[in-house]
Amino acid sequence: MSILEELKWRGLVADCTDAAELAKRISAPVTLYCGFDPTADSLHVGHLVPLLALRRFQNFGHHPIAVAGGATGSIGDPSGKSAERSLLTKEQIKANVEAVRPQLARLLDFERKPNPAKLVDNAGWTAGLSFLDFLRDIGKHFSVNQMVAKESIRARMEDREAGISYTEFSYMLLQAFDFYVLARDSGCELQIGGSDQWGNITAGTDLMRKKLGKQGYGLTMPLITKSDGTKFGKTEGGAVWLDPKKTSVYKFYQFWINTADADVIRYLKFFTFLTREEIEMLEKQHTENPGARAAHKALAKAVTDLIHGEGATAEAIRASEILFGGELKGVAESTFNEIIGEVPTKELEKAKLDGAGFALVELLVHAGLATSKGQARKDIEGGGVNINNVREASATRTVTSSDLLFNKHLLLRKGKKNYVVVTAK
Repeated sequence: MSILEELKWRGLVADCTDAAELAKRISAPVTLYCGFDPTADSLHVGHLVPLLALRRFQNFGHHPIAVAGGATGSIGDPSGKSAERSLLTKEQIKANVEAVRPQLARLLDFERKPNPAKLVDNAGWTAGLSFLDFLRDIGKHFSVNQMVAKESIRARMEDREAGISYTEFSYMLLQAFDFYVLARDSGCELQIGGSDQWGNITAGTDLMRKKLGKQGYGLTMPLITKSDGTKFGKTEGGAVWLDPKKTSVYKFYQFWINTADADVIRYLKFFTFLTREEIEMLEKQHTENPGARAAHKALAKAVTDLIHGEGATAEAIRASEILFGGELKGVAESTFNEIIGEVPTKELEKAKLDGAGFALVELLVHAGLATSKGQARKDIEGGGVNINNVREASATRTVTSSDLLFNKHLLLRKGKKNYVVVTAK
């Protein structure tokens, strides 16, 4: 199977400038690139499809280049945007590039022989370029009529309220210039990106042909949507980031485990390196027994392993199990801390746990798990109350400091899903 056939069965080909010729060309190793503008200090899950596509090409023996957009990021890509972006300062862009660099490095292999990945910053070849030289040498090759016809430009121009600034209008030229420079200096022949990048990519192939007399290729991947039509990669808390300081490993894992049934097989194809046979087996299991959620677990584990490593994934899985009644013996404090923000919390004066301790029936009322001490007694005697995921059957039970996890927390549960973390202070 060629890399194009691999991408097609995964549903990762939206369009191609010359599919027949590209299929011939990639029978031998080709150099390709994809750009990522550092608009934030982390990439998010929406960046994964093109990034993983670079890795897929590398796995097939091709030479990938990831371009961090220190230059293009200072302009702002109008593609897919209904309004003008806020410009970042040079200091912000530089800091974002440095923050994103290790994330790119995690997904590509920079040591692999004989086709190591490269990471470059397009600020490197634009810094010394004068505005007049750019207009004369690059701008001269572009027709405004053709630029206006590009979807990303036309949509903004038709919106009289938003419009488009000359700054963002010029973005296409900068991205085309990237392709030209990489073709000239690194022998790059192929640019990949999301389908919203089609106009920018074809501008680059045009410039290569005019300036270098070479054929360049463009390949786009579909923009990922959910089966219900909502935007992929967004939660109630906002974007799902690759940086664990912005999206915890637990929440990252939960994002994937909560994938809709209708999307899970597609996402296994898009976001993992599982083989066709492995995915078809998971699809069969999913069809026969969707309640087992084998496909969801495989998806969440594979993507979290890839981004955060197997150790972090194991902690996220353990934290998830805790919220399904899993035992707490030997759990790490860092793992327990992952779930604190996921369930209601209540503070309690630590002194109340001294000596004989605090009556469990009163604690349940304090935590909001029972409306009265009488109701709390019924719940306990009915077997519906757990302390640190251990069932408690005695309504006369008291809670003391010895029950605290990490000398500060209690995990109370009533029924299957009503959790409260009580923190003693």
